[in-house]
Amino acid sequence: MLYLITGGAGSGKSAWAEELVCRLPGQRIYLATMRPWDGECRARIARHRAQRAGRDFITLERYTDLAGVAPQIPEGANVLLECMGNLVANELYSPEGGGEGAVLAGVEALERRCAHLTVVTNQVFSGGADYSWETLDYLRALARIDRALAARAGCVVEVVCGLPNVWKGACP
Repeated sequence: MLYLITGGAGSGKSAWAEELVCRLPGQRIYLATMRPWDGECRARIARHRAQRAGRDFITLERYTDLAGVAPQIPEGANVLLECMGNLVANELYSPEGGGEGAVLAGVEALERRCAHLTVVTNQVFSGGADYSWETLDYLRALARIDRALAARAGCVVEVVCGLPNVWKGACP
């Protein structure tokens, strides 16, 4: 089953997604996509590690090519992919990136291995700001991928102020 969890920055979507995965039976894999570029990134990574400490997650870091990591995922595991925004940026702008197609192919490969795949993504186009064309290209790509995932997902949840709003399906 594919779960898509979205929300704005600081909405509580990551914590809520972790709670969801912890309610599911079986092994828990945390698939981290944020590169530790700078102090801010490293602080965010540390905060997320602390948040899931003691919850029996095995952490795998993968910045591009999810299809390549899929064989390392134990059959029937529950995977939390954190987060789609970072993965899309990595696939679009890193020299080793494979573009939008690689993102969707990677998600499909993970779905074939997992009992449950929970994808955390960022809500886009709600900021009301003027963006450069480069940023707009990225936001449009992320929006296309999010729409494709939402169409396939059994459950789509938007988290606002830490509260889940289920838009599609049902959550355990």
